[in-house]
Amino acid sequence: MAWIAEAERLGAGEIVLNCMDRDGTGDGYDLVQVAAARATVSVPLVASGGARWARHFPELFLATGADAALAAGALHRGELTVGEIKEALAVAGLEVRR
Repeated sequence: MAWIAEAERLGAGEIVLNCMDRDGTGDGYDLVQVAAARATVSVPLVASGGARWARHFPELFLATGADAALAAGALHRGELTVGEIKEALAVAGLEVRR
C-alpha cells in the first residue's frame, strides 16, 4: 500500500492493481487487498486478477469501491461474456450501460 500511495503522490493518474495471488485462478478478486488499496489512494483504481464468473464483478464493486475491473483471461477463453457481466451488475443494482 505504501508503494501505491507513493505512486499517487508522484502523479499517477490511476492504479491498476494486479493481485498476483489471484491472477489466473478464477477464484474472484482479492477483495481485502482491493479495499485496502481503495482506502489508500483517491485516483481511479482498476482491479485485476481472479475473475472467472459474472458474480465476481458485483462482489468486487460492492465490497471495495473499485472504479473498474479487468477480466481478460475469462473473456479470451470464452468462459464469460460481457453480456453476462452486465447482467450480473444490473441484477445487483449497479449502473450499467446497455
